[in-house]
Amino acid sequence: MVAKKNSIKGATLVLALAMFAAGCTPAGPRALIRGKNCLDRGDVTDAVAQLKIATQLLQTNAQAWNYYGVALQLAGQRDEAATAYQNALKFDRDLVEAHFNYGSLALEQNKADLARTEFSAYTLRRQNDAAGWLKLGSAQLKAGDATAAERSFSTVLALKQYEPEAYNGLGLARVQRNLPRDAEKFFTAATDARPEYAAAILNRATVDQQYLHDTQGALDNYKKYLALTPRPANADEVSSIVNGLEAAQTKLAVATPVEKPAPEVLQTEPRPETKPAPRISNATTQRTATVSRPPSKTAVANPPPAEVVQVRPEQPIATMPATSAAEKTQTPVQEQPVEAPMPPDQPKKSFWGRLFGGSSEGKTPQDSGYHGAGLTPLPNGTDMQPQPVVIQPAKPIQVVEPVPVFAHYNYFNPRKPASGNRTAANGAFTKARLAEQDGNETDALGWYQQAAAFDPSWFEAQYNTGVLAHRLRNFALSLPRYELALAIQPDSVDARYNFALALKAAGYAPDAAEQLKKILSSNPNEVRAHLALANICAQQLRDNAQARVHYQKVLDLDPQNEQAPNIGNWLMAN
Repeated sequence: MVAKKNSIKGATLVLALAMFAAGCTPAGPRALIRGKNCLDRGDVTDAVAQLKIATQLLQTNAQAWNYYGVALQLAGQRDEAATAYQNALKFDRDLVEAHFNYGSLALEQNKADLARTEFSAYTLRRQNDAAGWLKLGSAQLKAGDATAAERSFSTVLALKQYEPEAYNGLGLARVQRNLPRDAEKFFTAATDARPEYAAAILNRATVDQQYLHDTQGALDNYKKYLALTPRPANADEVSSIVNGLEAAQTKLAVATPVEKPAPEVLQTEPRPETKPAPRISNATTQRTATVSRPPSKTAVANPPPAEVVQVRPEQPIATMPATSAAEKTQTPVQEQPVEAPMPPDQPKKSFWGRLFGGSSEGKTPQDSGYHGAGLTPLPNGTDMQPQPVVIQPAKPIQVVEPVPVFAHYNYFNPRKPASGNRTAANGAFTKARLAEQDGNETDALGWYQQAAAFDPSWFEAQYNTGVLAHRLRNFALSLPRYELALAIQPDSVDARYNFALALKAAGYAPDAAEQLKKILSSNPNEVRAHLALANICAQQLRDNAQARVHYQKVLDLDPQNEQAPNIGNWLMAN
């Protein structure tokens, strides 16, 4: 898809000022701006050249690397594009659009596990962007995790009703689970939502032929697929299948006496010996990278009543410095950003639009809102998170939202560890802090683990191991380490709060809510716990009554809270 051509005067000024403030040379910002202009015009060759210069002069600028990755991916240089995206994330791990673009490239290269990791990182930070959940579902399908894919596609429908690509994805998941009749219903729902949706038409025909042995249904849908404009690329192959099915149907009709129909014939109908039915296609995996866009300048003050409150995902959690035993009760722990409900943005024209997209036949992409000054692009609505609900389509299509079912965390309940070699642990701890300061979180995690191994009773070592693993989404390590930290200091609000956030991110929403309630039982005025619990009740648990209680408590305790206006909007709408 060719990018929309919009004026970049305002964005250019903001970007140039930001780069000059960072101490960059004039040539670097100029090359980046020129590269962006080339991308906007569709001049990929010049974009690659200009953005290469930009990355050489702005070597630690994550956005320059992200743009460079987009240009390389458009130019077909996928390995180089992957390196560019990795550099973007090296210099700014929270640049969510680089996660999205890197995941899209991984899907394009059939690297399902890598794609799933990147889109998981994206949806963790952009929980109300359906595009990320649609991509995550596609990656989960490729990885063979149909159940997780169903949750992701259902989340899309909870955020954006009647999204045909989500119905198509649910159909593909049901095919993987060997439920062809359910799959047929979802493919039908997809074509009801968008009658010219080629992927769903072909998928339904394939299911009719291969799984349900409904020759007439398969023929009808294959012919509907062939009638699409423009003509599908695999039209000759599908035409061959149609000819074979029609020939078999004619032969069967001649062989069967009209006055004595045999019911067994339909069960033993011969298969056409032409070509096998085409493989089920997945339109949700065909989208690729997006480009950087400037921040939105407008926002909707009051969300419509039907909207679920949007939340700001948790930011990376700060680790604790080493403290002596005498200082532990006096050293303040860095406060963590709290989740906050945010009003949804109205659809509006984007600055850059999408560079290219998937098989969204016959539809105009809608641009999504922007998040944060100077960030790279959010995907649009057609690519388009978290209620684990599987939608059963019907005519007219209705989104059914039963009570969600969640997994529960299997607690280790460790005892307080015995003391160890604190001197050796101190050495490893220092190396961990240095690695963390250098941005090498993987090495930092290893050193924190070693410090905790030398002295299992050291709270900061256990806690920081949990934090680093949490940042890296290694919940199998993070959750038990938070438990160990709490076994050492059961009254640590920060450890329990972060434990709750990790439980939520790992999909254990009810357990996260219980940990937040434990905080509030002993610290009833802990605003961040009220806000986090309200968000979980409103979004995951769908308990608006409890959400109201805790949102109201936030307003009572902190009337000047920066999220107070958004909370008020939610309370009015719900």
